[in-house]
Amino acid sequence: MEIMAVILAVVIGFVVLKFISGMVKFAVLAVILLALFYFMTGGFGA
Repeated sequence: MEIMAVILAVVIGFVVLKFISGMVKFAVLAVILLALFYFMTGGFGA
């Protein structure tokens, strides 16, 4: 039973790690897009 718990914990940890790394990639992409939009429009409100 303890072995099952350890395996389950490892699998959940791996899924969470993948999810967090995916969110970080998405956040970096969003920041890059915002920066590009900012420079292409010459600044917000201009």
